[in-house]
Amino acid sequence: MSMAGGAMTDGRIEIVENASLVLPDRVQPGWVAVVDGRIAEVGEGRAPERGLDLAGDYLIPGLVELHTDHLESHYAPRPQVRWHPLGAVLAYDAQIAASGITTVFDSLRAGTDPDGSGLGSELHLLADALAGARDAGLFRAEHRTHLRCETPSADVVDTVRAFAERHSIGLISLMDHTPGQRQFRDIEKYYVYAGRGGRSVADIRAGTARKIRDGAALNAVNRPALVALARARGIPLASHDDTTPADVALSRSEGAALAEFPTTREAAEASHAAGITVMMGAPNLIRGGSHSGNVAAQALAEAGWLSILSSDYVPASLLMAAFRLPEQVPGITLPEAVATVTANPAAATGLDDRGRIAPTLRADLVRVRLAQGVPVVRQVWRAGERVV
Repeated sequence: MSMAGGAMTDGRIEIVENASLVLPDRVQPGWVAVVDGRIAEVGEGRAPERGLDLAGDYLIPGLVELHTDHLESHYAPRPQVRWHPLGAVLAYDAQIAASGITTVFDSLRAGTDPDGSGLGSELHLLADALAGARDAGLFRAEHRTHLRCETPSADVVDTVRAFAERHSIGLISLMDHTPGQRQFRDIEKYYVYAGRGGRSVADIRAGTARKIRDGAALNAVNRPALVALARARGIPLASHDDTTPADVALSRSEGAALAEFPTTREAAEASHAAGITVMMGAPNLIRGGSHSGNVAAQALAEAGWLSILSSDYVPASLLMAAFRLPEQVPGITLPEAVATVTANPAAATGLDDRGRIAPTLRADLVRVRLAQGVPVVRQVWRAGERVV
């Protein structure tokens, strides 16, 4: 496919003009030149030659998503229903790219619950499908792996060790969903969450008793083993649902680089003070609060402790939150808000070749237009090649 003026050849952009460029420190009208999939030049005003005219739409860096467990909802769309692994992976990838996400850490859960929930051995089916699609060049976005490790699980350490022998891991998070602590301090809210699949109240309560009884002992063994594995392989580590200063102190001692979804102001403040990057859910920001009754993302943004947003369970929420953030917290500019879904997550995971519109960086770019205040993805390029 070719377009007049050399704007695009075989799907690859060369010059994008008449755009509202969201740069690291400002928004300016201008243009971007791309050579061999990388940004060659960024200019203000009119481009030196004709290119793809964005008609004043925003041009932002491709979004970088660190924690989305949305793939599992494609593979297991209903209780006891499993979809074709490759079909699930490709449908998920299409949704990710259409949301403006050009780099995604596929968050796969490792560790089986006592009640039988979790992927179990099916984790390898999805990982193999992801690897097969990647090797065949079928993906629109770049896919990396984030293992969400349920520390009070009897099989989590063996599962992660086996996974690491077959697949690369870009991020490990340490999760403990034992009822009565962290995300589920409120047992009643846990009962509501656990009942989503139609389980009986009696079954939920029996399972809860088992988790509380066995959780501490399993966690005490598994968590240090997973930390050691991450250190040995040089894998960035994230804490999950830290609630108290003691939780944060533990995360700091383990070398956690990220604090995923701290549940209280105290934990978020302590993480920020300790130099641990704080990440919150974009749905939390859009909805005006946590669905579990925990601290609101907006409150942490207002305090200056929020650095990264994650789409968590709604991929489209990432872009929405980036444009909503300056409206909800006036002290935050649009470039700063966009950085929470681009430059900051890239930096937190060592991806220094993307996340900003700047010369030499990879041309991961998203064209965005506002429709009734809602950001709409119009076009997406990964390494200069159009994927949406």
